[in-house]
Amino acid sequence: MQELALLPPERCAQIKFILTDIDDTLTTDGRLTSAAYTALERLSEAGLIVIPITGRPAGWCDHIARMWPVFAVVGENGAFYQRHDPKTHRMHSHYWATAEHRLNTRHQLDVLAGEILAAVPGAALASDQAYRQADLAIDFCEDVEPLPESDVQRIVRMFEVAGAQAKISSIHVNGWFGLYDKLSMTRTLFAREFDILLEDHMDEILFIGDSPNDEPMFKFFNLSVGVANIQSQRHRLTDPPKFVTQAFGGGGFVEMAEQILATRP
Repeated sequence: MQELALLPPERCAQIKFILTDIDDTLTTDGRLTSAAYTALERLSEAGLIVIPITGRPAGWCDHIARMWPVFAVVGENGAFYQRHDPKTHRMHSHYWATAEHRLNTRHQLDVLAGEILAAVPGAALASDQAYRQADLAIDFCEDVEPLPESDVQRIVRMFEVAGAQAKISSIHVNGWFGLYDKLSMTRTLFAREFDILLEDHMDEILFIGDSPNDEPMFKFFNLSVGVANIQSQRHRLTDPPKFVTQAFGGGGFVEMAEQILATRP
């Protein structure tokens, strides 16, 4: 990982899209700071298209798409994207799976939740689970005492043995039934909303994140950035980001935004 400061200004000047994780990338210690939110607004006002790519639930994403200065949001690790049209005041949602598929797998996930909580003392359902439509989020350090790495990996294995996908974020293990992730739904969003292939616009897209569920994005994008706290997740990563900020959490997002905005009039 190179220091983000080494990214040349001429490359920063080409960037048109900012894709960003939320937890511990935009937020700092669980809070969205005024500096990070102002950076979102400044990027948008400068003409950049900002799209959060998060593991957070549909209920949160509806709010984010409506209220934040963003074009759209990918939620639940790629289960869907939502875009609010400010002109028509309509919310457009696109899901990887049908409503029937989501309903059928909900029971499987509920059963799996009981099995995981019984097998891993100290784990809990994520506090935002009630607002989720496609996945199951097991909290290992957000609102519970941090679990040891062996317990986190046990949760992952239980998902995988059940035939589910499993991804570790900085706070949750998320599991779901379906062959998608953050990158696959990002591809879908760009194809449907912009009629472009990601591969054809690699110099125009930057992704910033902080944890293993961002790994498909880190691996794919040439301009992939980790905020400084990515170092604490290094043992879980096979494909780290290409660049890393000096600041942690939302401060790292602000650092990235300032570097890009410096190349704009």
